[in-house]
Amino acid sequence: MLMNRAETALINSAPRRWLQRLYEVPTLLRFGGRLLPGSRAVEIGCGSGYGSQLVLQRFGAAQVDAIDLDPAMIERARVRLAPYGDRVHLATGSATDLREVLNANDGSYDAVFDFGIIHHIPDWRAAVAEAARVLTPGGRFYFEEVTAHALHRPTYRRLFDHPADDRFAAEDFLDELGQQGLIIIGSVTRIQGDYLLGVAAKPLAAGGGR
Repeated sequence: MLMNRAETALINSAPRRWLQRLYEVPTLLRFGGRLLPGSRAVEIGCGSGYGSQLVLQRFGAAQVDAIDLDPAMIERARVRLAPYGDRVHLATGSATDLREVLNANDGSYDAVFDFGIIHHIPDWRAAVAEAARVLTPGGRFYFEEVTAHALHRPTYRRLFDHPADDRFAAEDFLDELGQQGLIIIGSVTRIQGDYLLGVAAKPLAAGGGR
């Protein structure tokens, strides 16, 4: 579901970007490392494109496909990411159907990035399944998420709009990653379980290497 005006303003604010740049990205890099040269990545829920910019600059992706439900956000991302030219492809659509939005076959990407978007998706399990499907063997899913513990707080309920049913705790999200065949290689929760950051990997095929 689309973010409301209050949350859109928050995610585009300087404090949010500082947190992402100075804490979230270093934490995810500590767990999952930089991408290999030539890697192709996808960011789901790219917003104004700041996360994709970090994927290019800090994680070392060679190419990034970035999607968002909101056409206005895609246009903002287009302006921000214009200096990267054809290293970036933007599309409007849902993270639950990357085959439709990006023509993404199984094993299309070396990395999937989720900077706090899956908790906005009513069928969040389908989004996790898509992330797992499009990862190449050895690929990594970098995630930063807001849990049900936070979404039940009065401030969140008053200011922001989120799906009301089937919200996940941190352990639910991690369990679902395992159900989709991903292996957790590092995770951390913060503020009484409100926020979850981590990296999961898709197992290598027999005899493969990364």
